Amino acid sequence: MSASSPVELSATIARTAELLRGRRIALLTGAGISTDSGIPAYRGEGSRNRSDPMTIQRYLGDEAARRRYWVGGHLGWRSFAQAEPNPGHLSLAGMESSGHVSGVITQNVDGLHLRAGSSHVIEVHGTMRRVLCLKCGQVFDRRDIAVQIEERNPWITVPENVALAPDGDVLPESTDGFIVPVCTVCEGMLKPDVVFFGEYVPQGRFKAAESLLRASDAMIVAGSSLVVNSGVRLVERARRRSIPLIIINREPTRADVWADVTIAAGTSDVLPAIQELLE
Repeated sequence: MSASSPVELSATIARTAELLRGRRIALLTGAGISTDSGIPAYRGEGSRNRSDPMTIQRYLGDEAARRRYWVGGHLGWRSFAQAEPNPGHLSLAGMESSGHVSGVITQNVDGLHLRAGSSHVIEVHGTMRRVLCLKCGQVFDRRDIAVQIEERNPWITVPENVALAPDGDVLPESTDGFIVPVCTVCEGMLKPDVVFFGEYVPQGRFKAAESLLRASDAMIVAGSSLVVNSGVRLVERARRRSIPLIIINREPTRADVWADVTIAAGTSDVLPAIQELLE
């Protein structure tokens, strides 16, 4: 079942809550849950087109591309880090504390679920909070790398109007003269702890997501178009177990045909409404 008019939406949310009542719910969230926090999605409403996203191959093999990434990433991260959890994030944290939600599997790297108070969060695509050395394996706090960037490049400033991308990146006008940060232990190449285009989700993270799903008896997909294969694979596992599947997304997704309920509305409206009915 799906919803279109406000009356139908309200009725569908009520039926969804009844379907979920008494069940432990696993959440799979995508960029759409964070658009109301000012972070654009990759696709659909609230998205910002990226014609040339950074791939792992370019990052590792092209010094100019790597320099461009760090300039844009630094400028965008300053605004990215100021985003606050919205009602969708907060409702999931509330439902977890009351026992309705078993945990959140998120494709986002913004950390907003943790900041909202969710404790069982699996960040399958990594996080912008950490930076890794690809040579020695040292892990750094992103804030420390930001300090290094600004010390090495004192001319860099944060624009008042930064055009954010979903991974905290922006397109800078110039990268001339920019000095990229390096590992302070071995001077090796650094990379944010996020899965770039062309990379695979680390096996341990995906297994943790599968484990959370196995411990649940219902699944909600919130704010994801399910274009990325890791999300589709998890939905397939829920489908094979024949547990209730609810999809909340403004646009159609690849898995709508499998869903028990599809709700074409914003997560900031629907998730708090489900929480209220369950509690």
